[in-house]
Amino acid sequence: MVNTNIDRETLRELADAGNETALDRLADLADAAGDTEELGELLDEGCLHAGLLLTRRAVVAADLRALQRIADAGYEEAETELSRLLGA
Repeated sequence: MVNTNIDRETLRELADAGNETALDRLADLADAAGDTEELGELLDEGCLHAGLLLTRRAVVAADLRALQRIADAGYEEAETELSRLLGA
């Protein structure tokens, strides 16, 4: 569960300084808001947690294109899920 009392700007500053936990919390906030664009940006920054959240959404929606984009961005589990769905 995300602590909503944490200032988003502070999380961003911490994430920019290399704090992976802050980056993960930003991903949780984006996911809770349904902001897949921000999740994609966080994945591009190297946030694997954002990749997990995006992959879960893509699997539920059976969005093969999204899974390919996520895999291309470096989240390997998306490729695994894509292969699973293609083989089904």
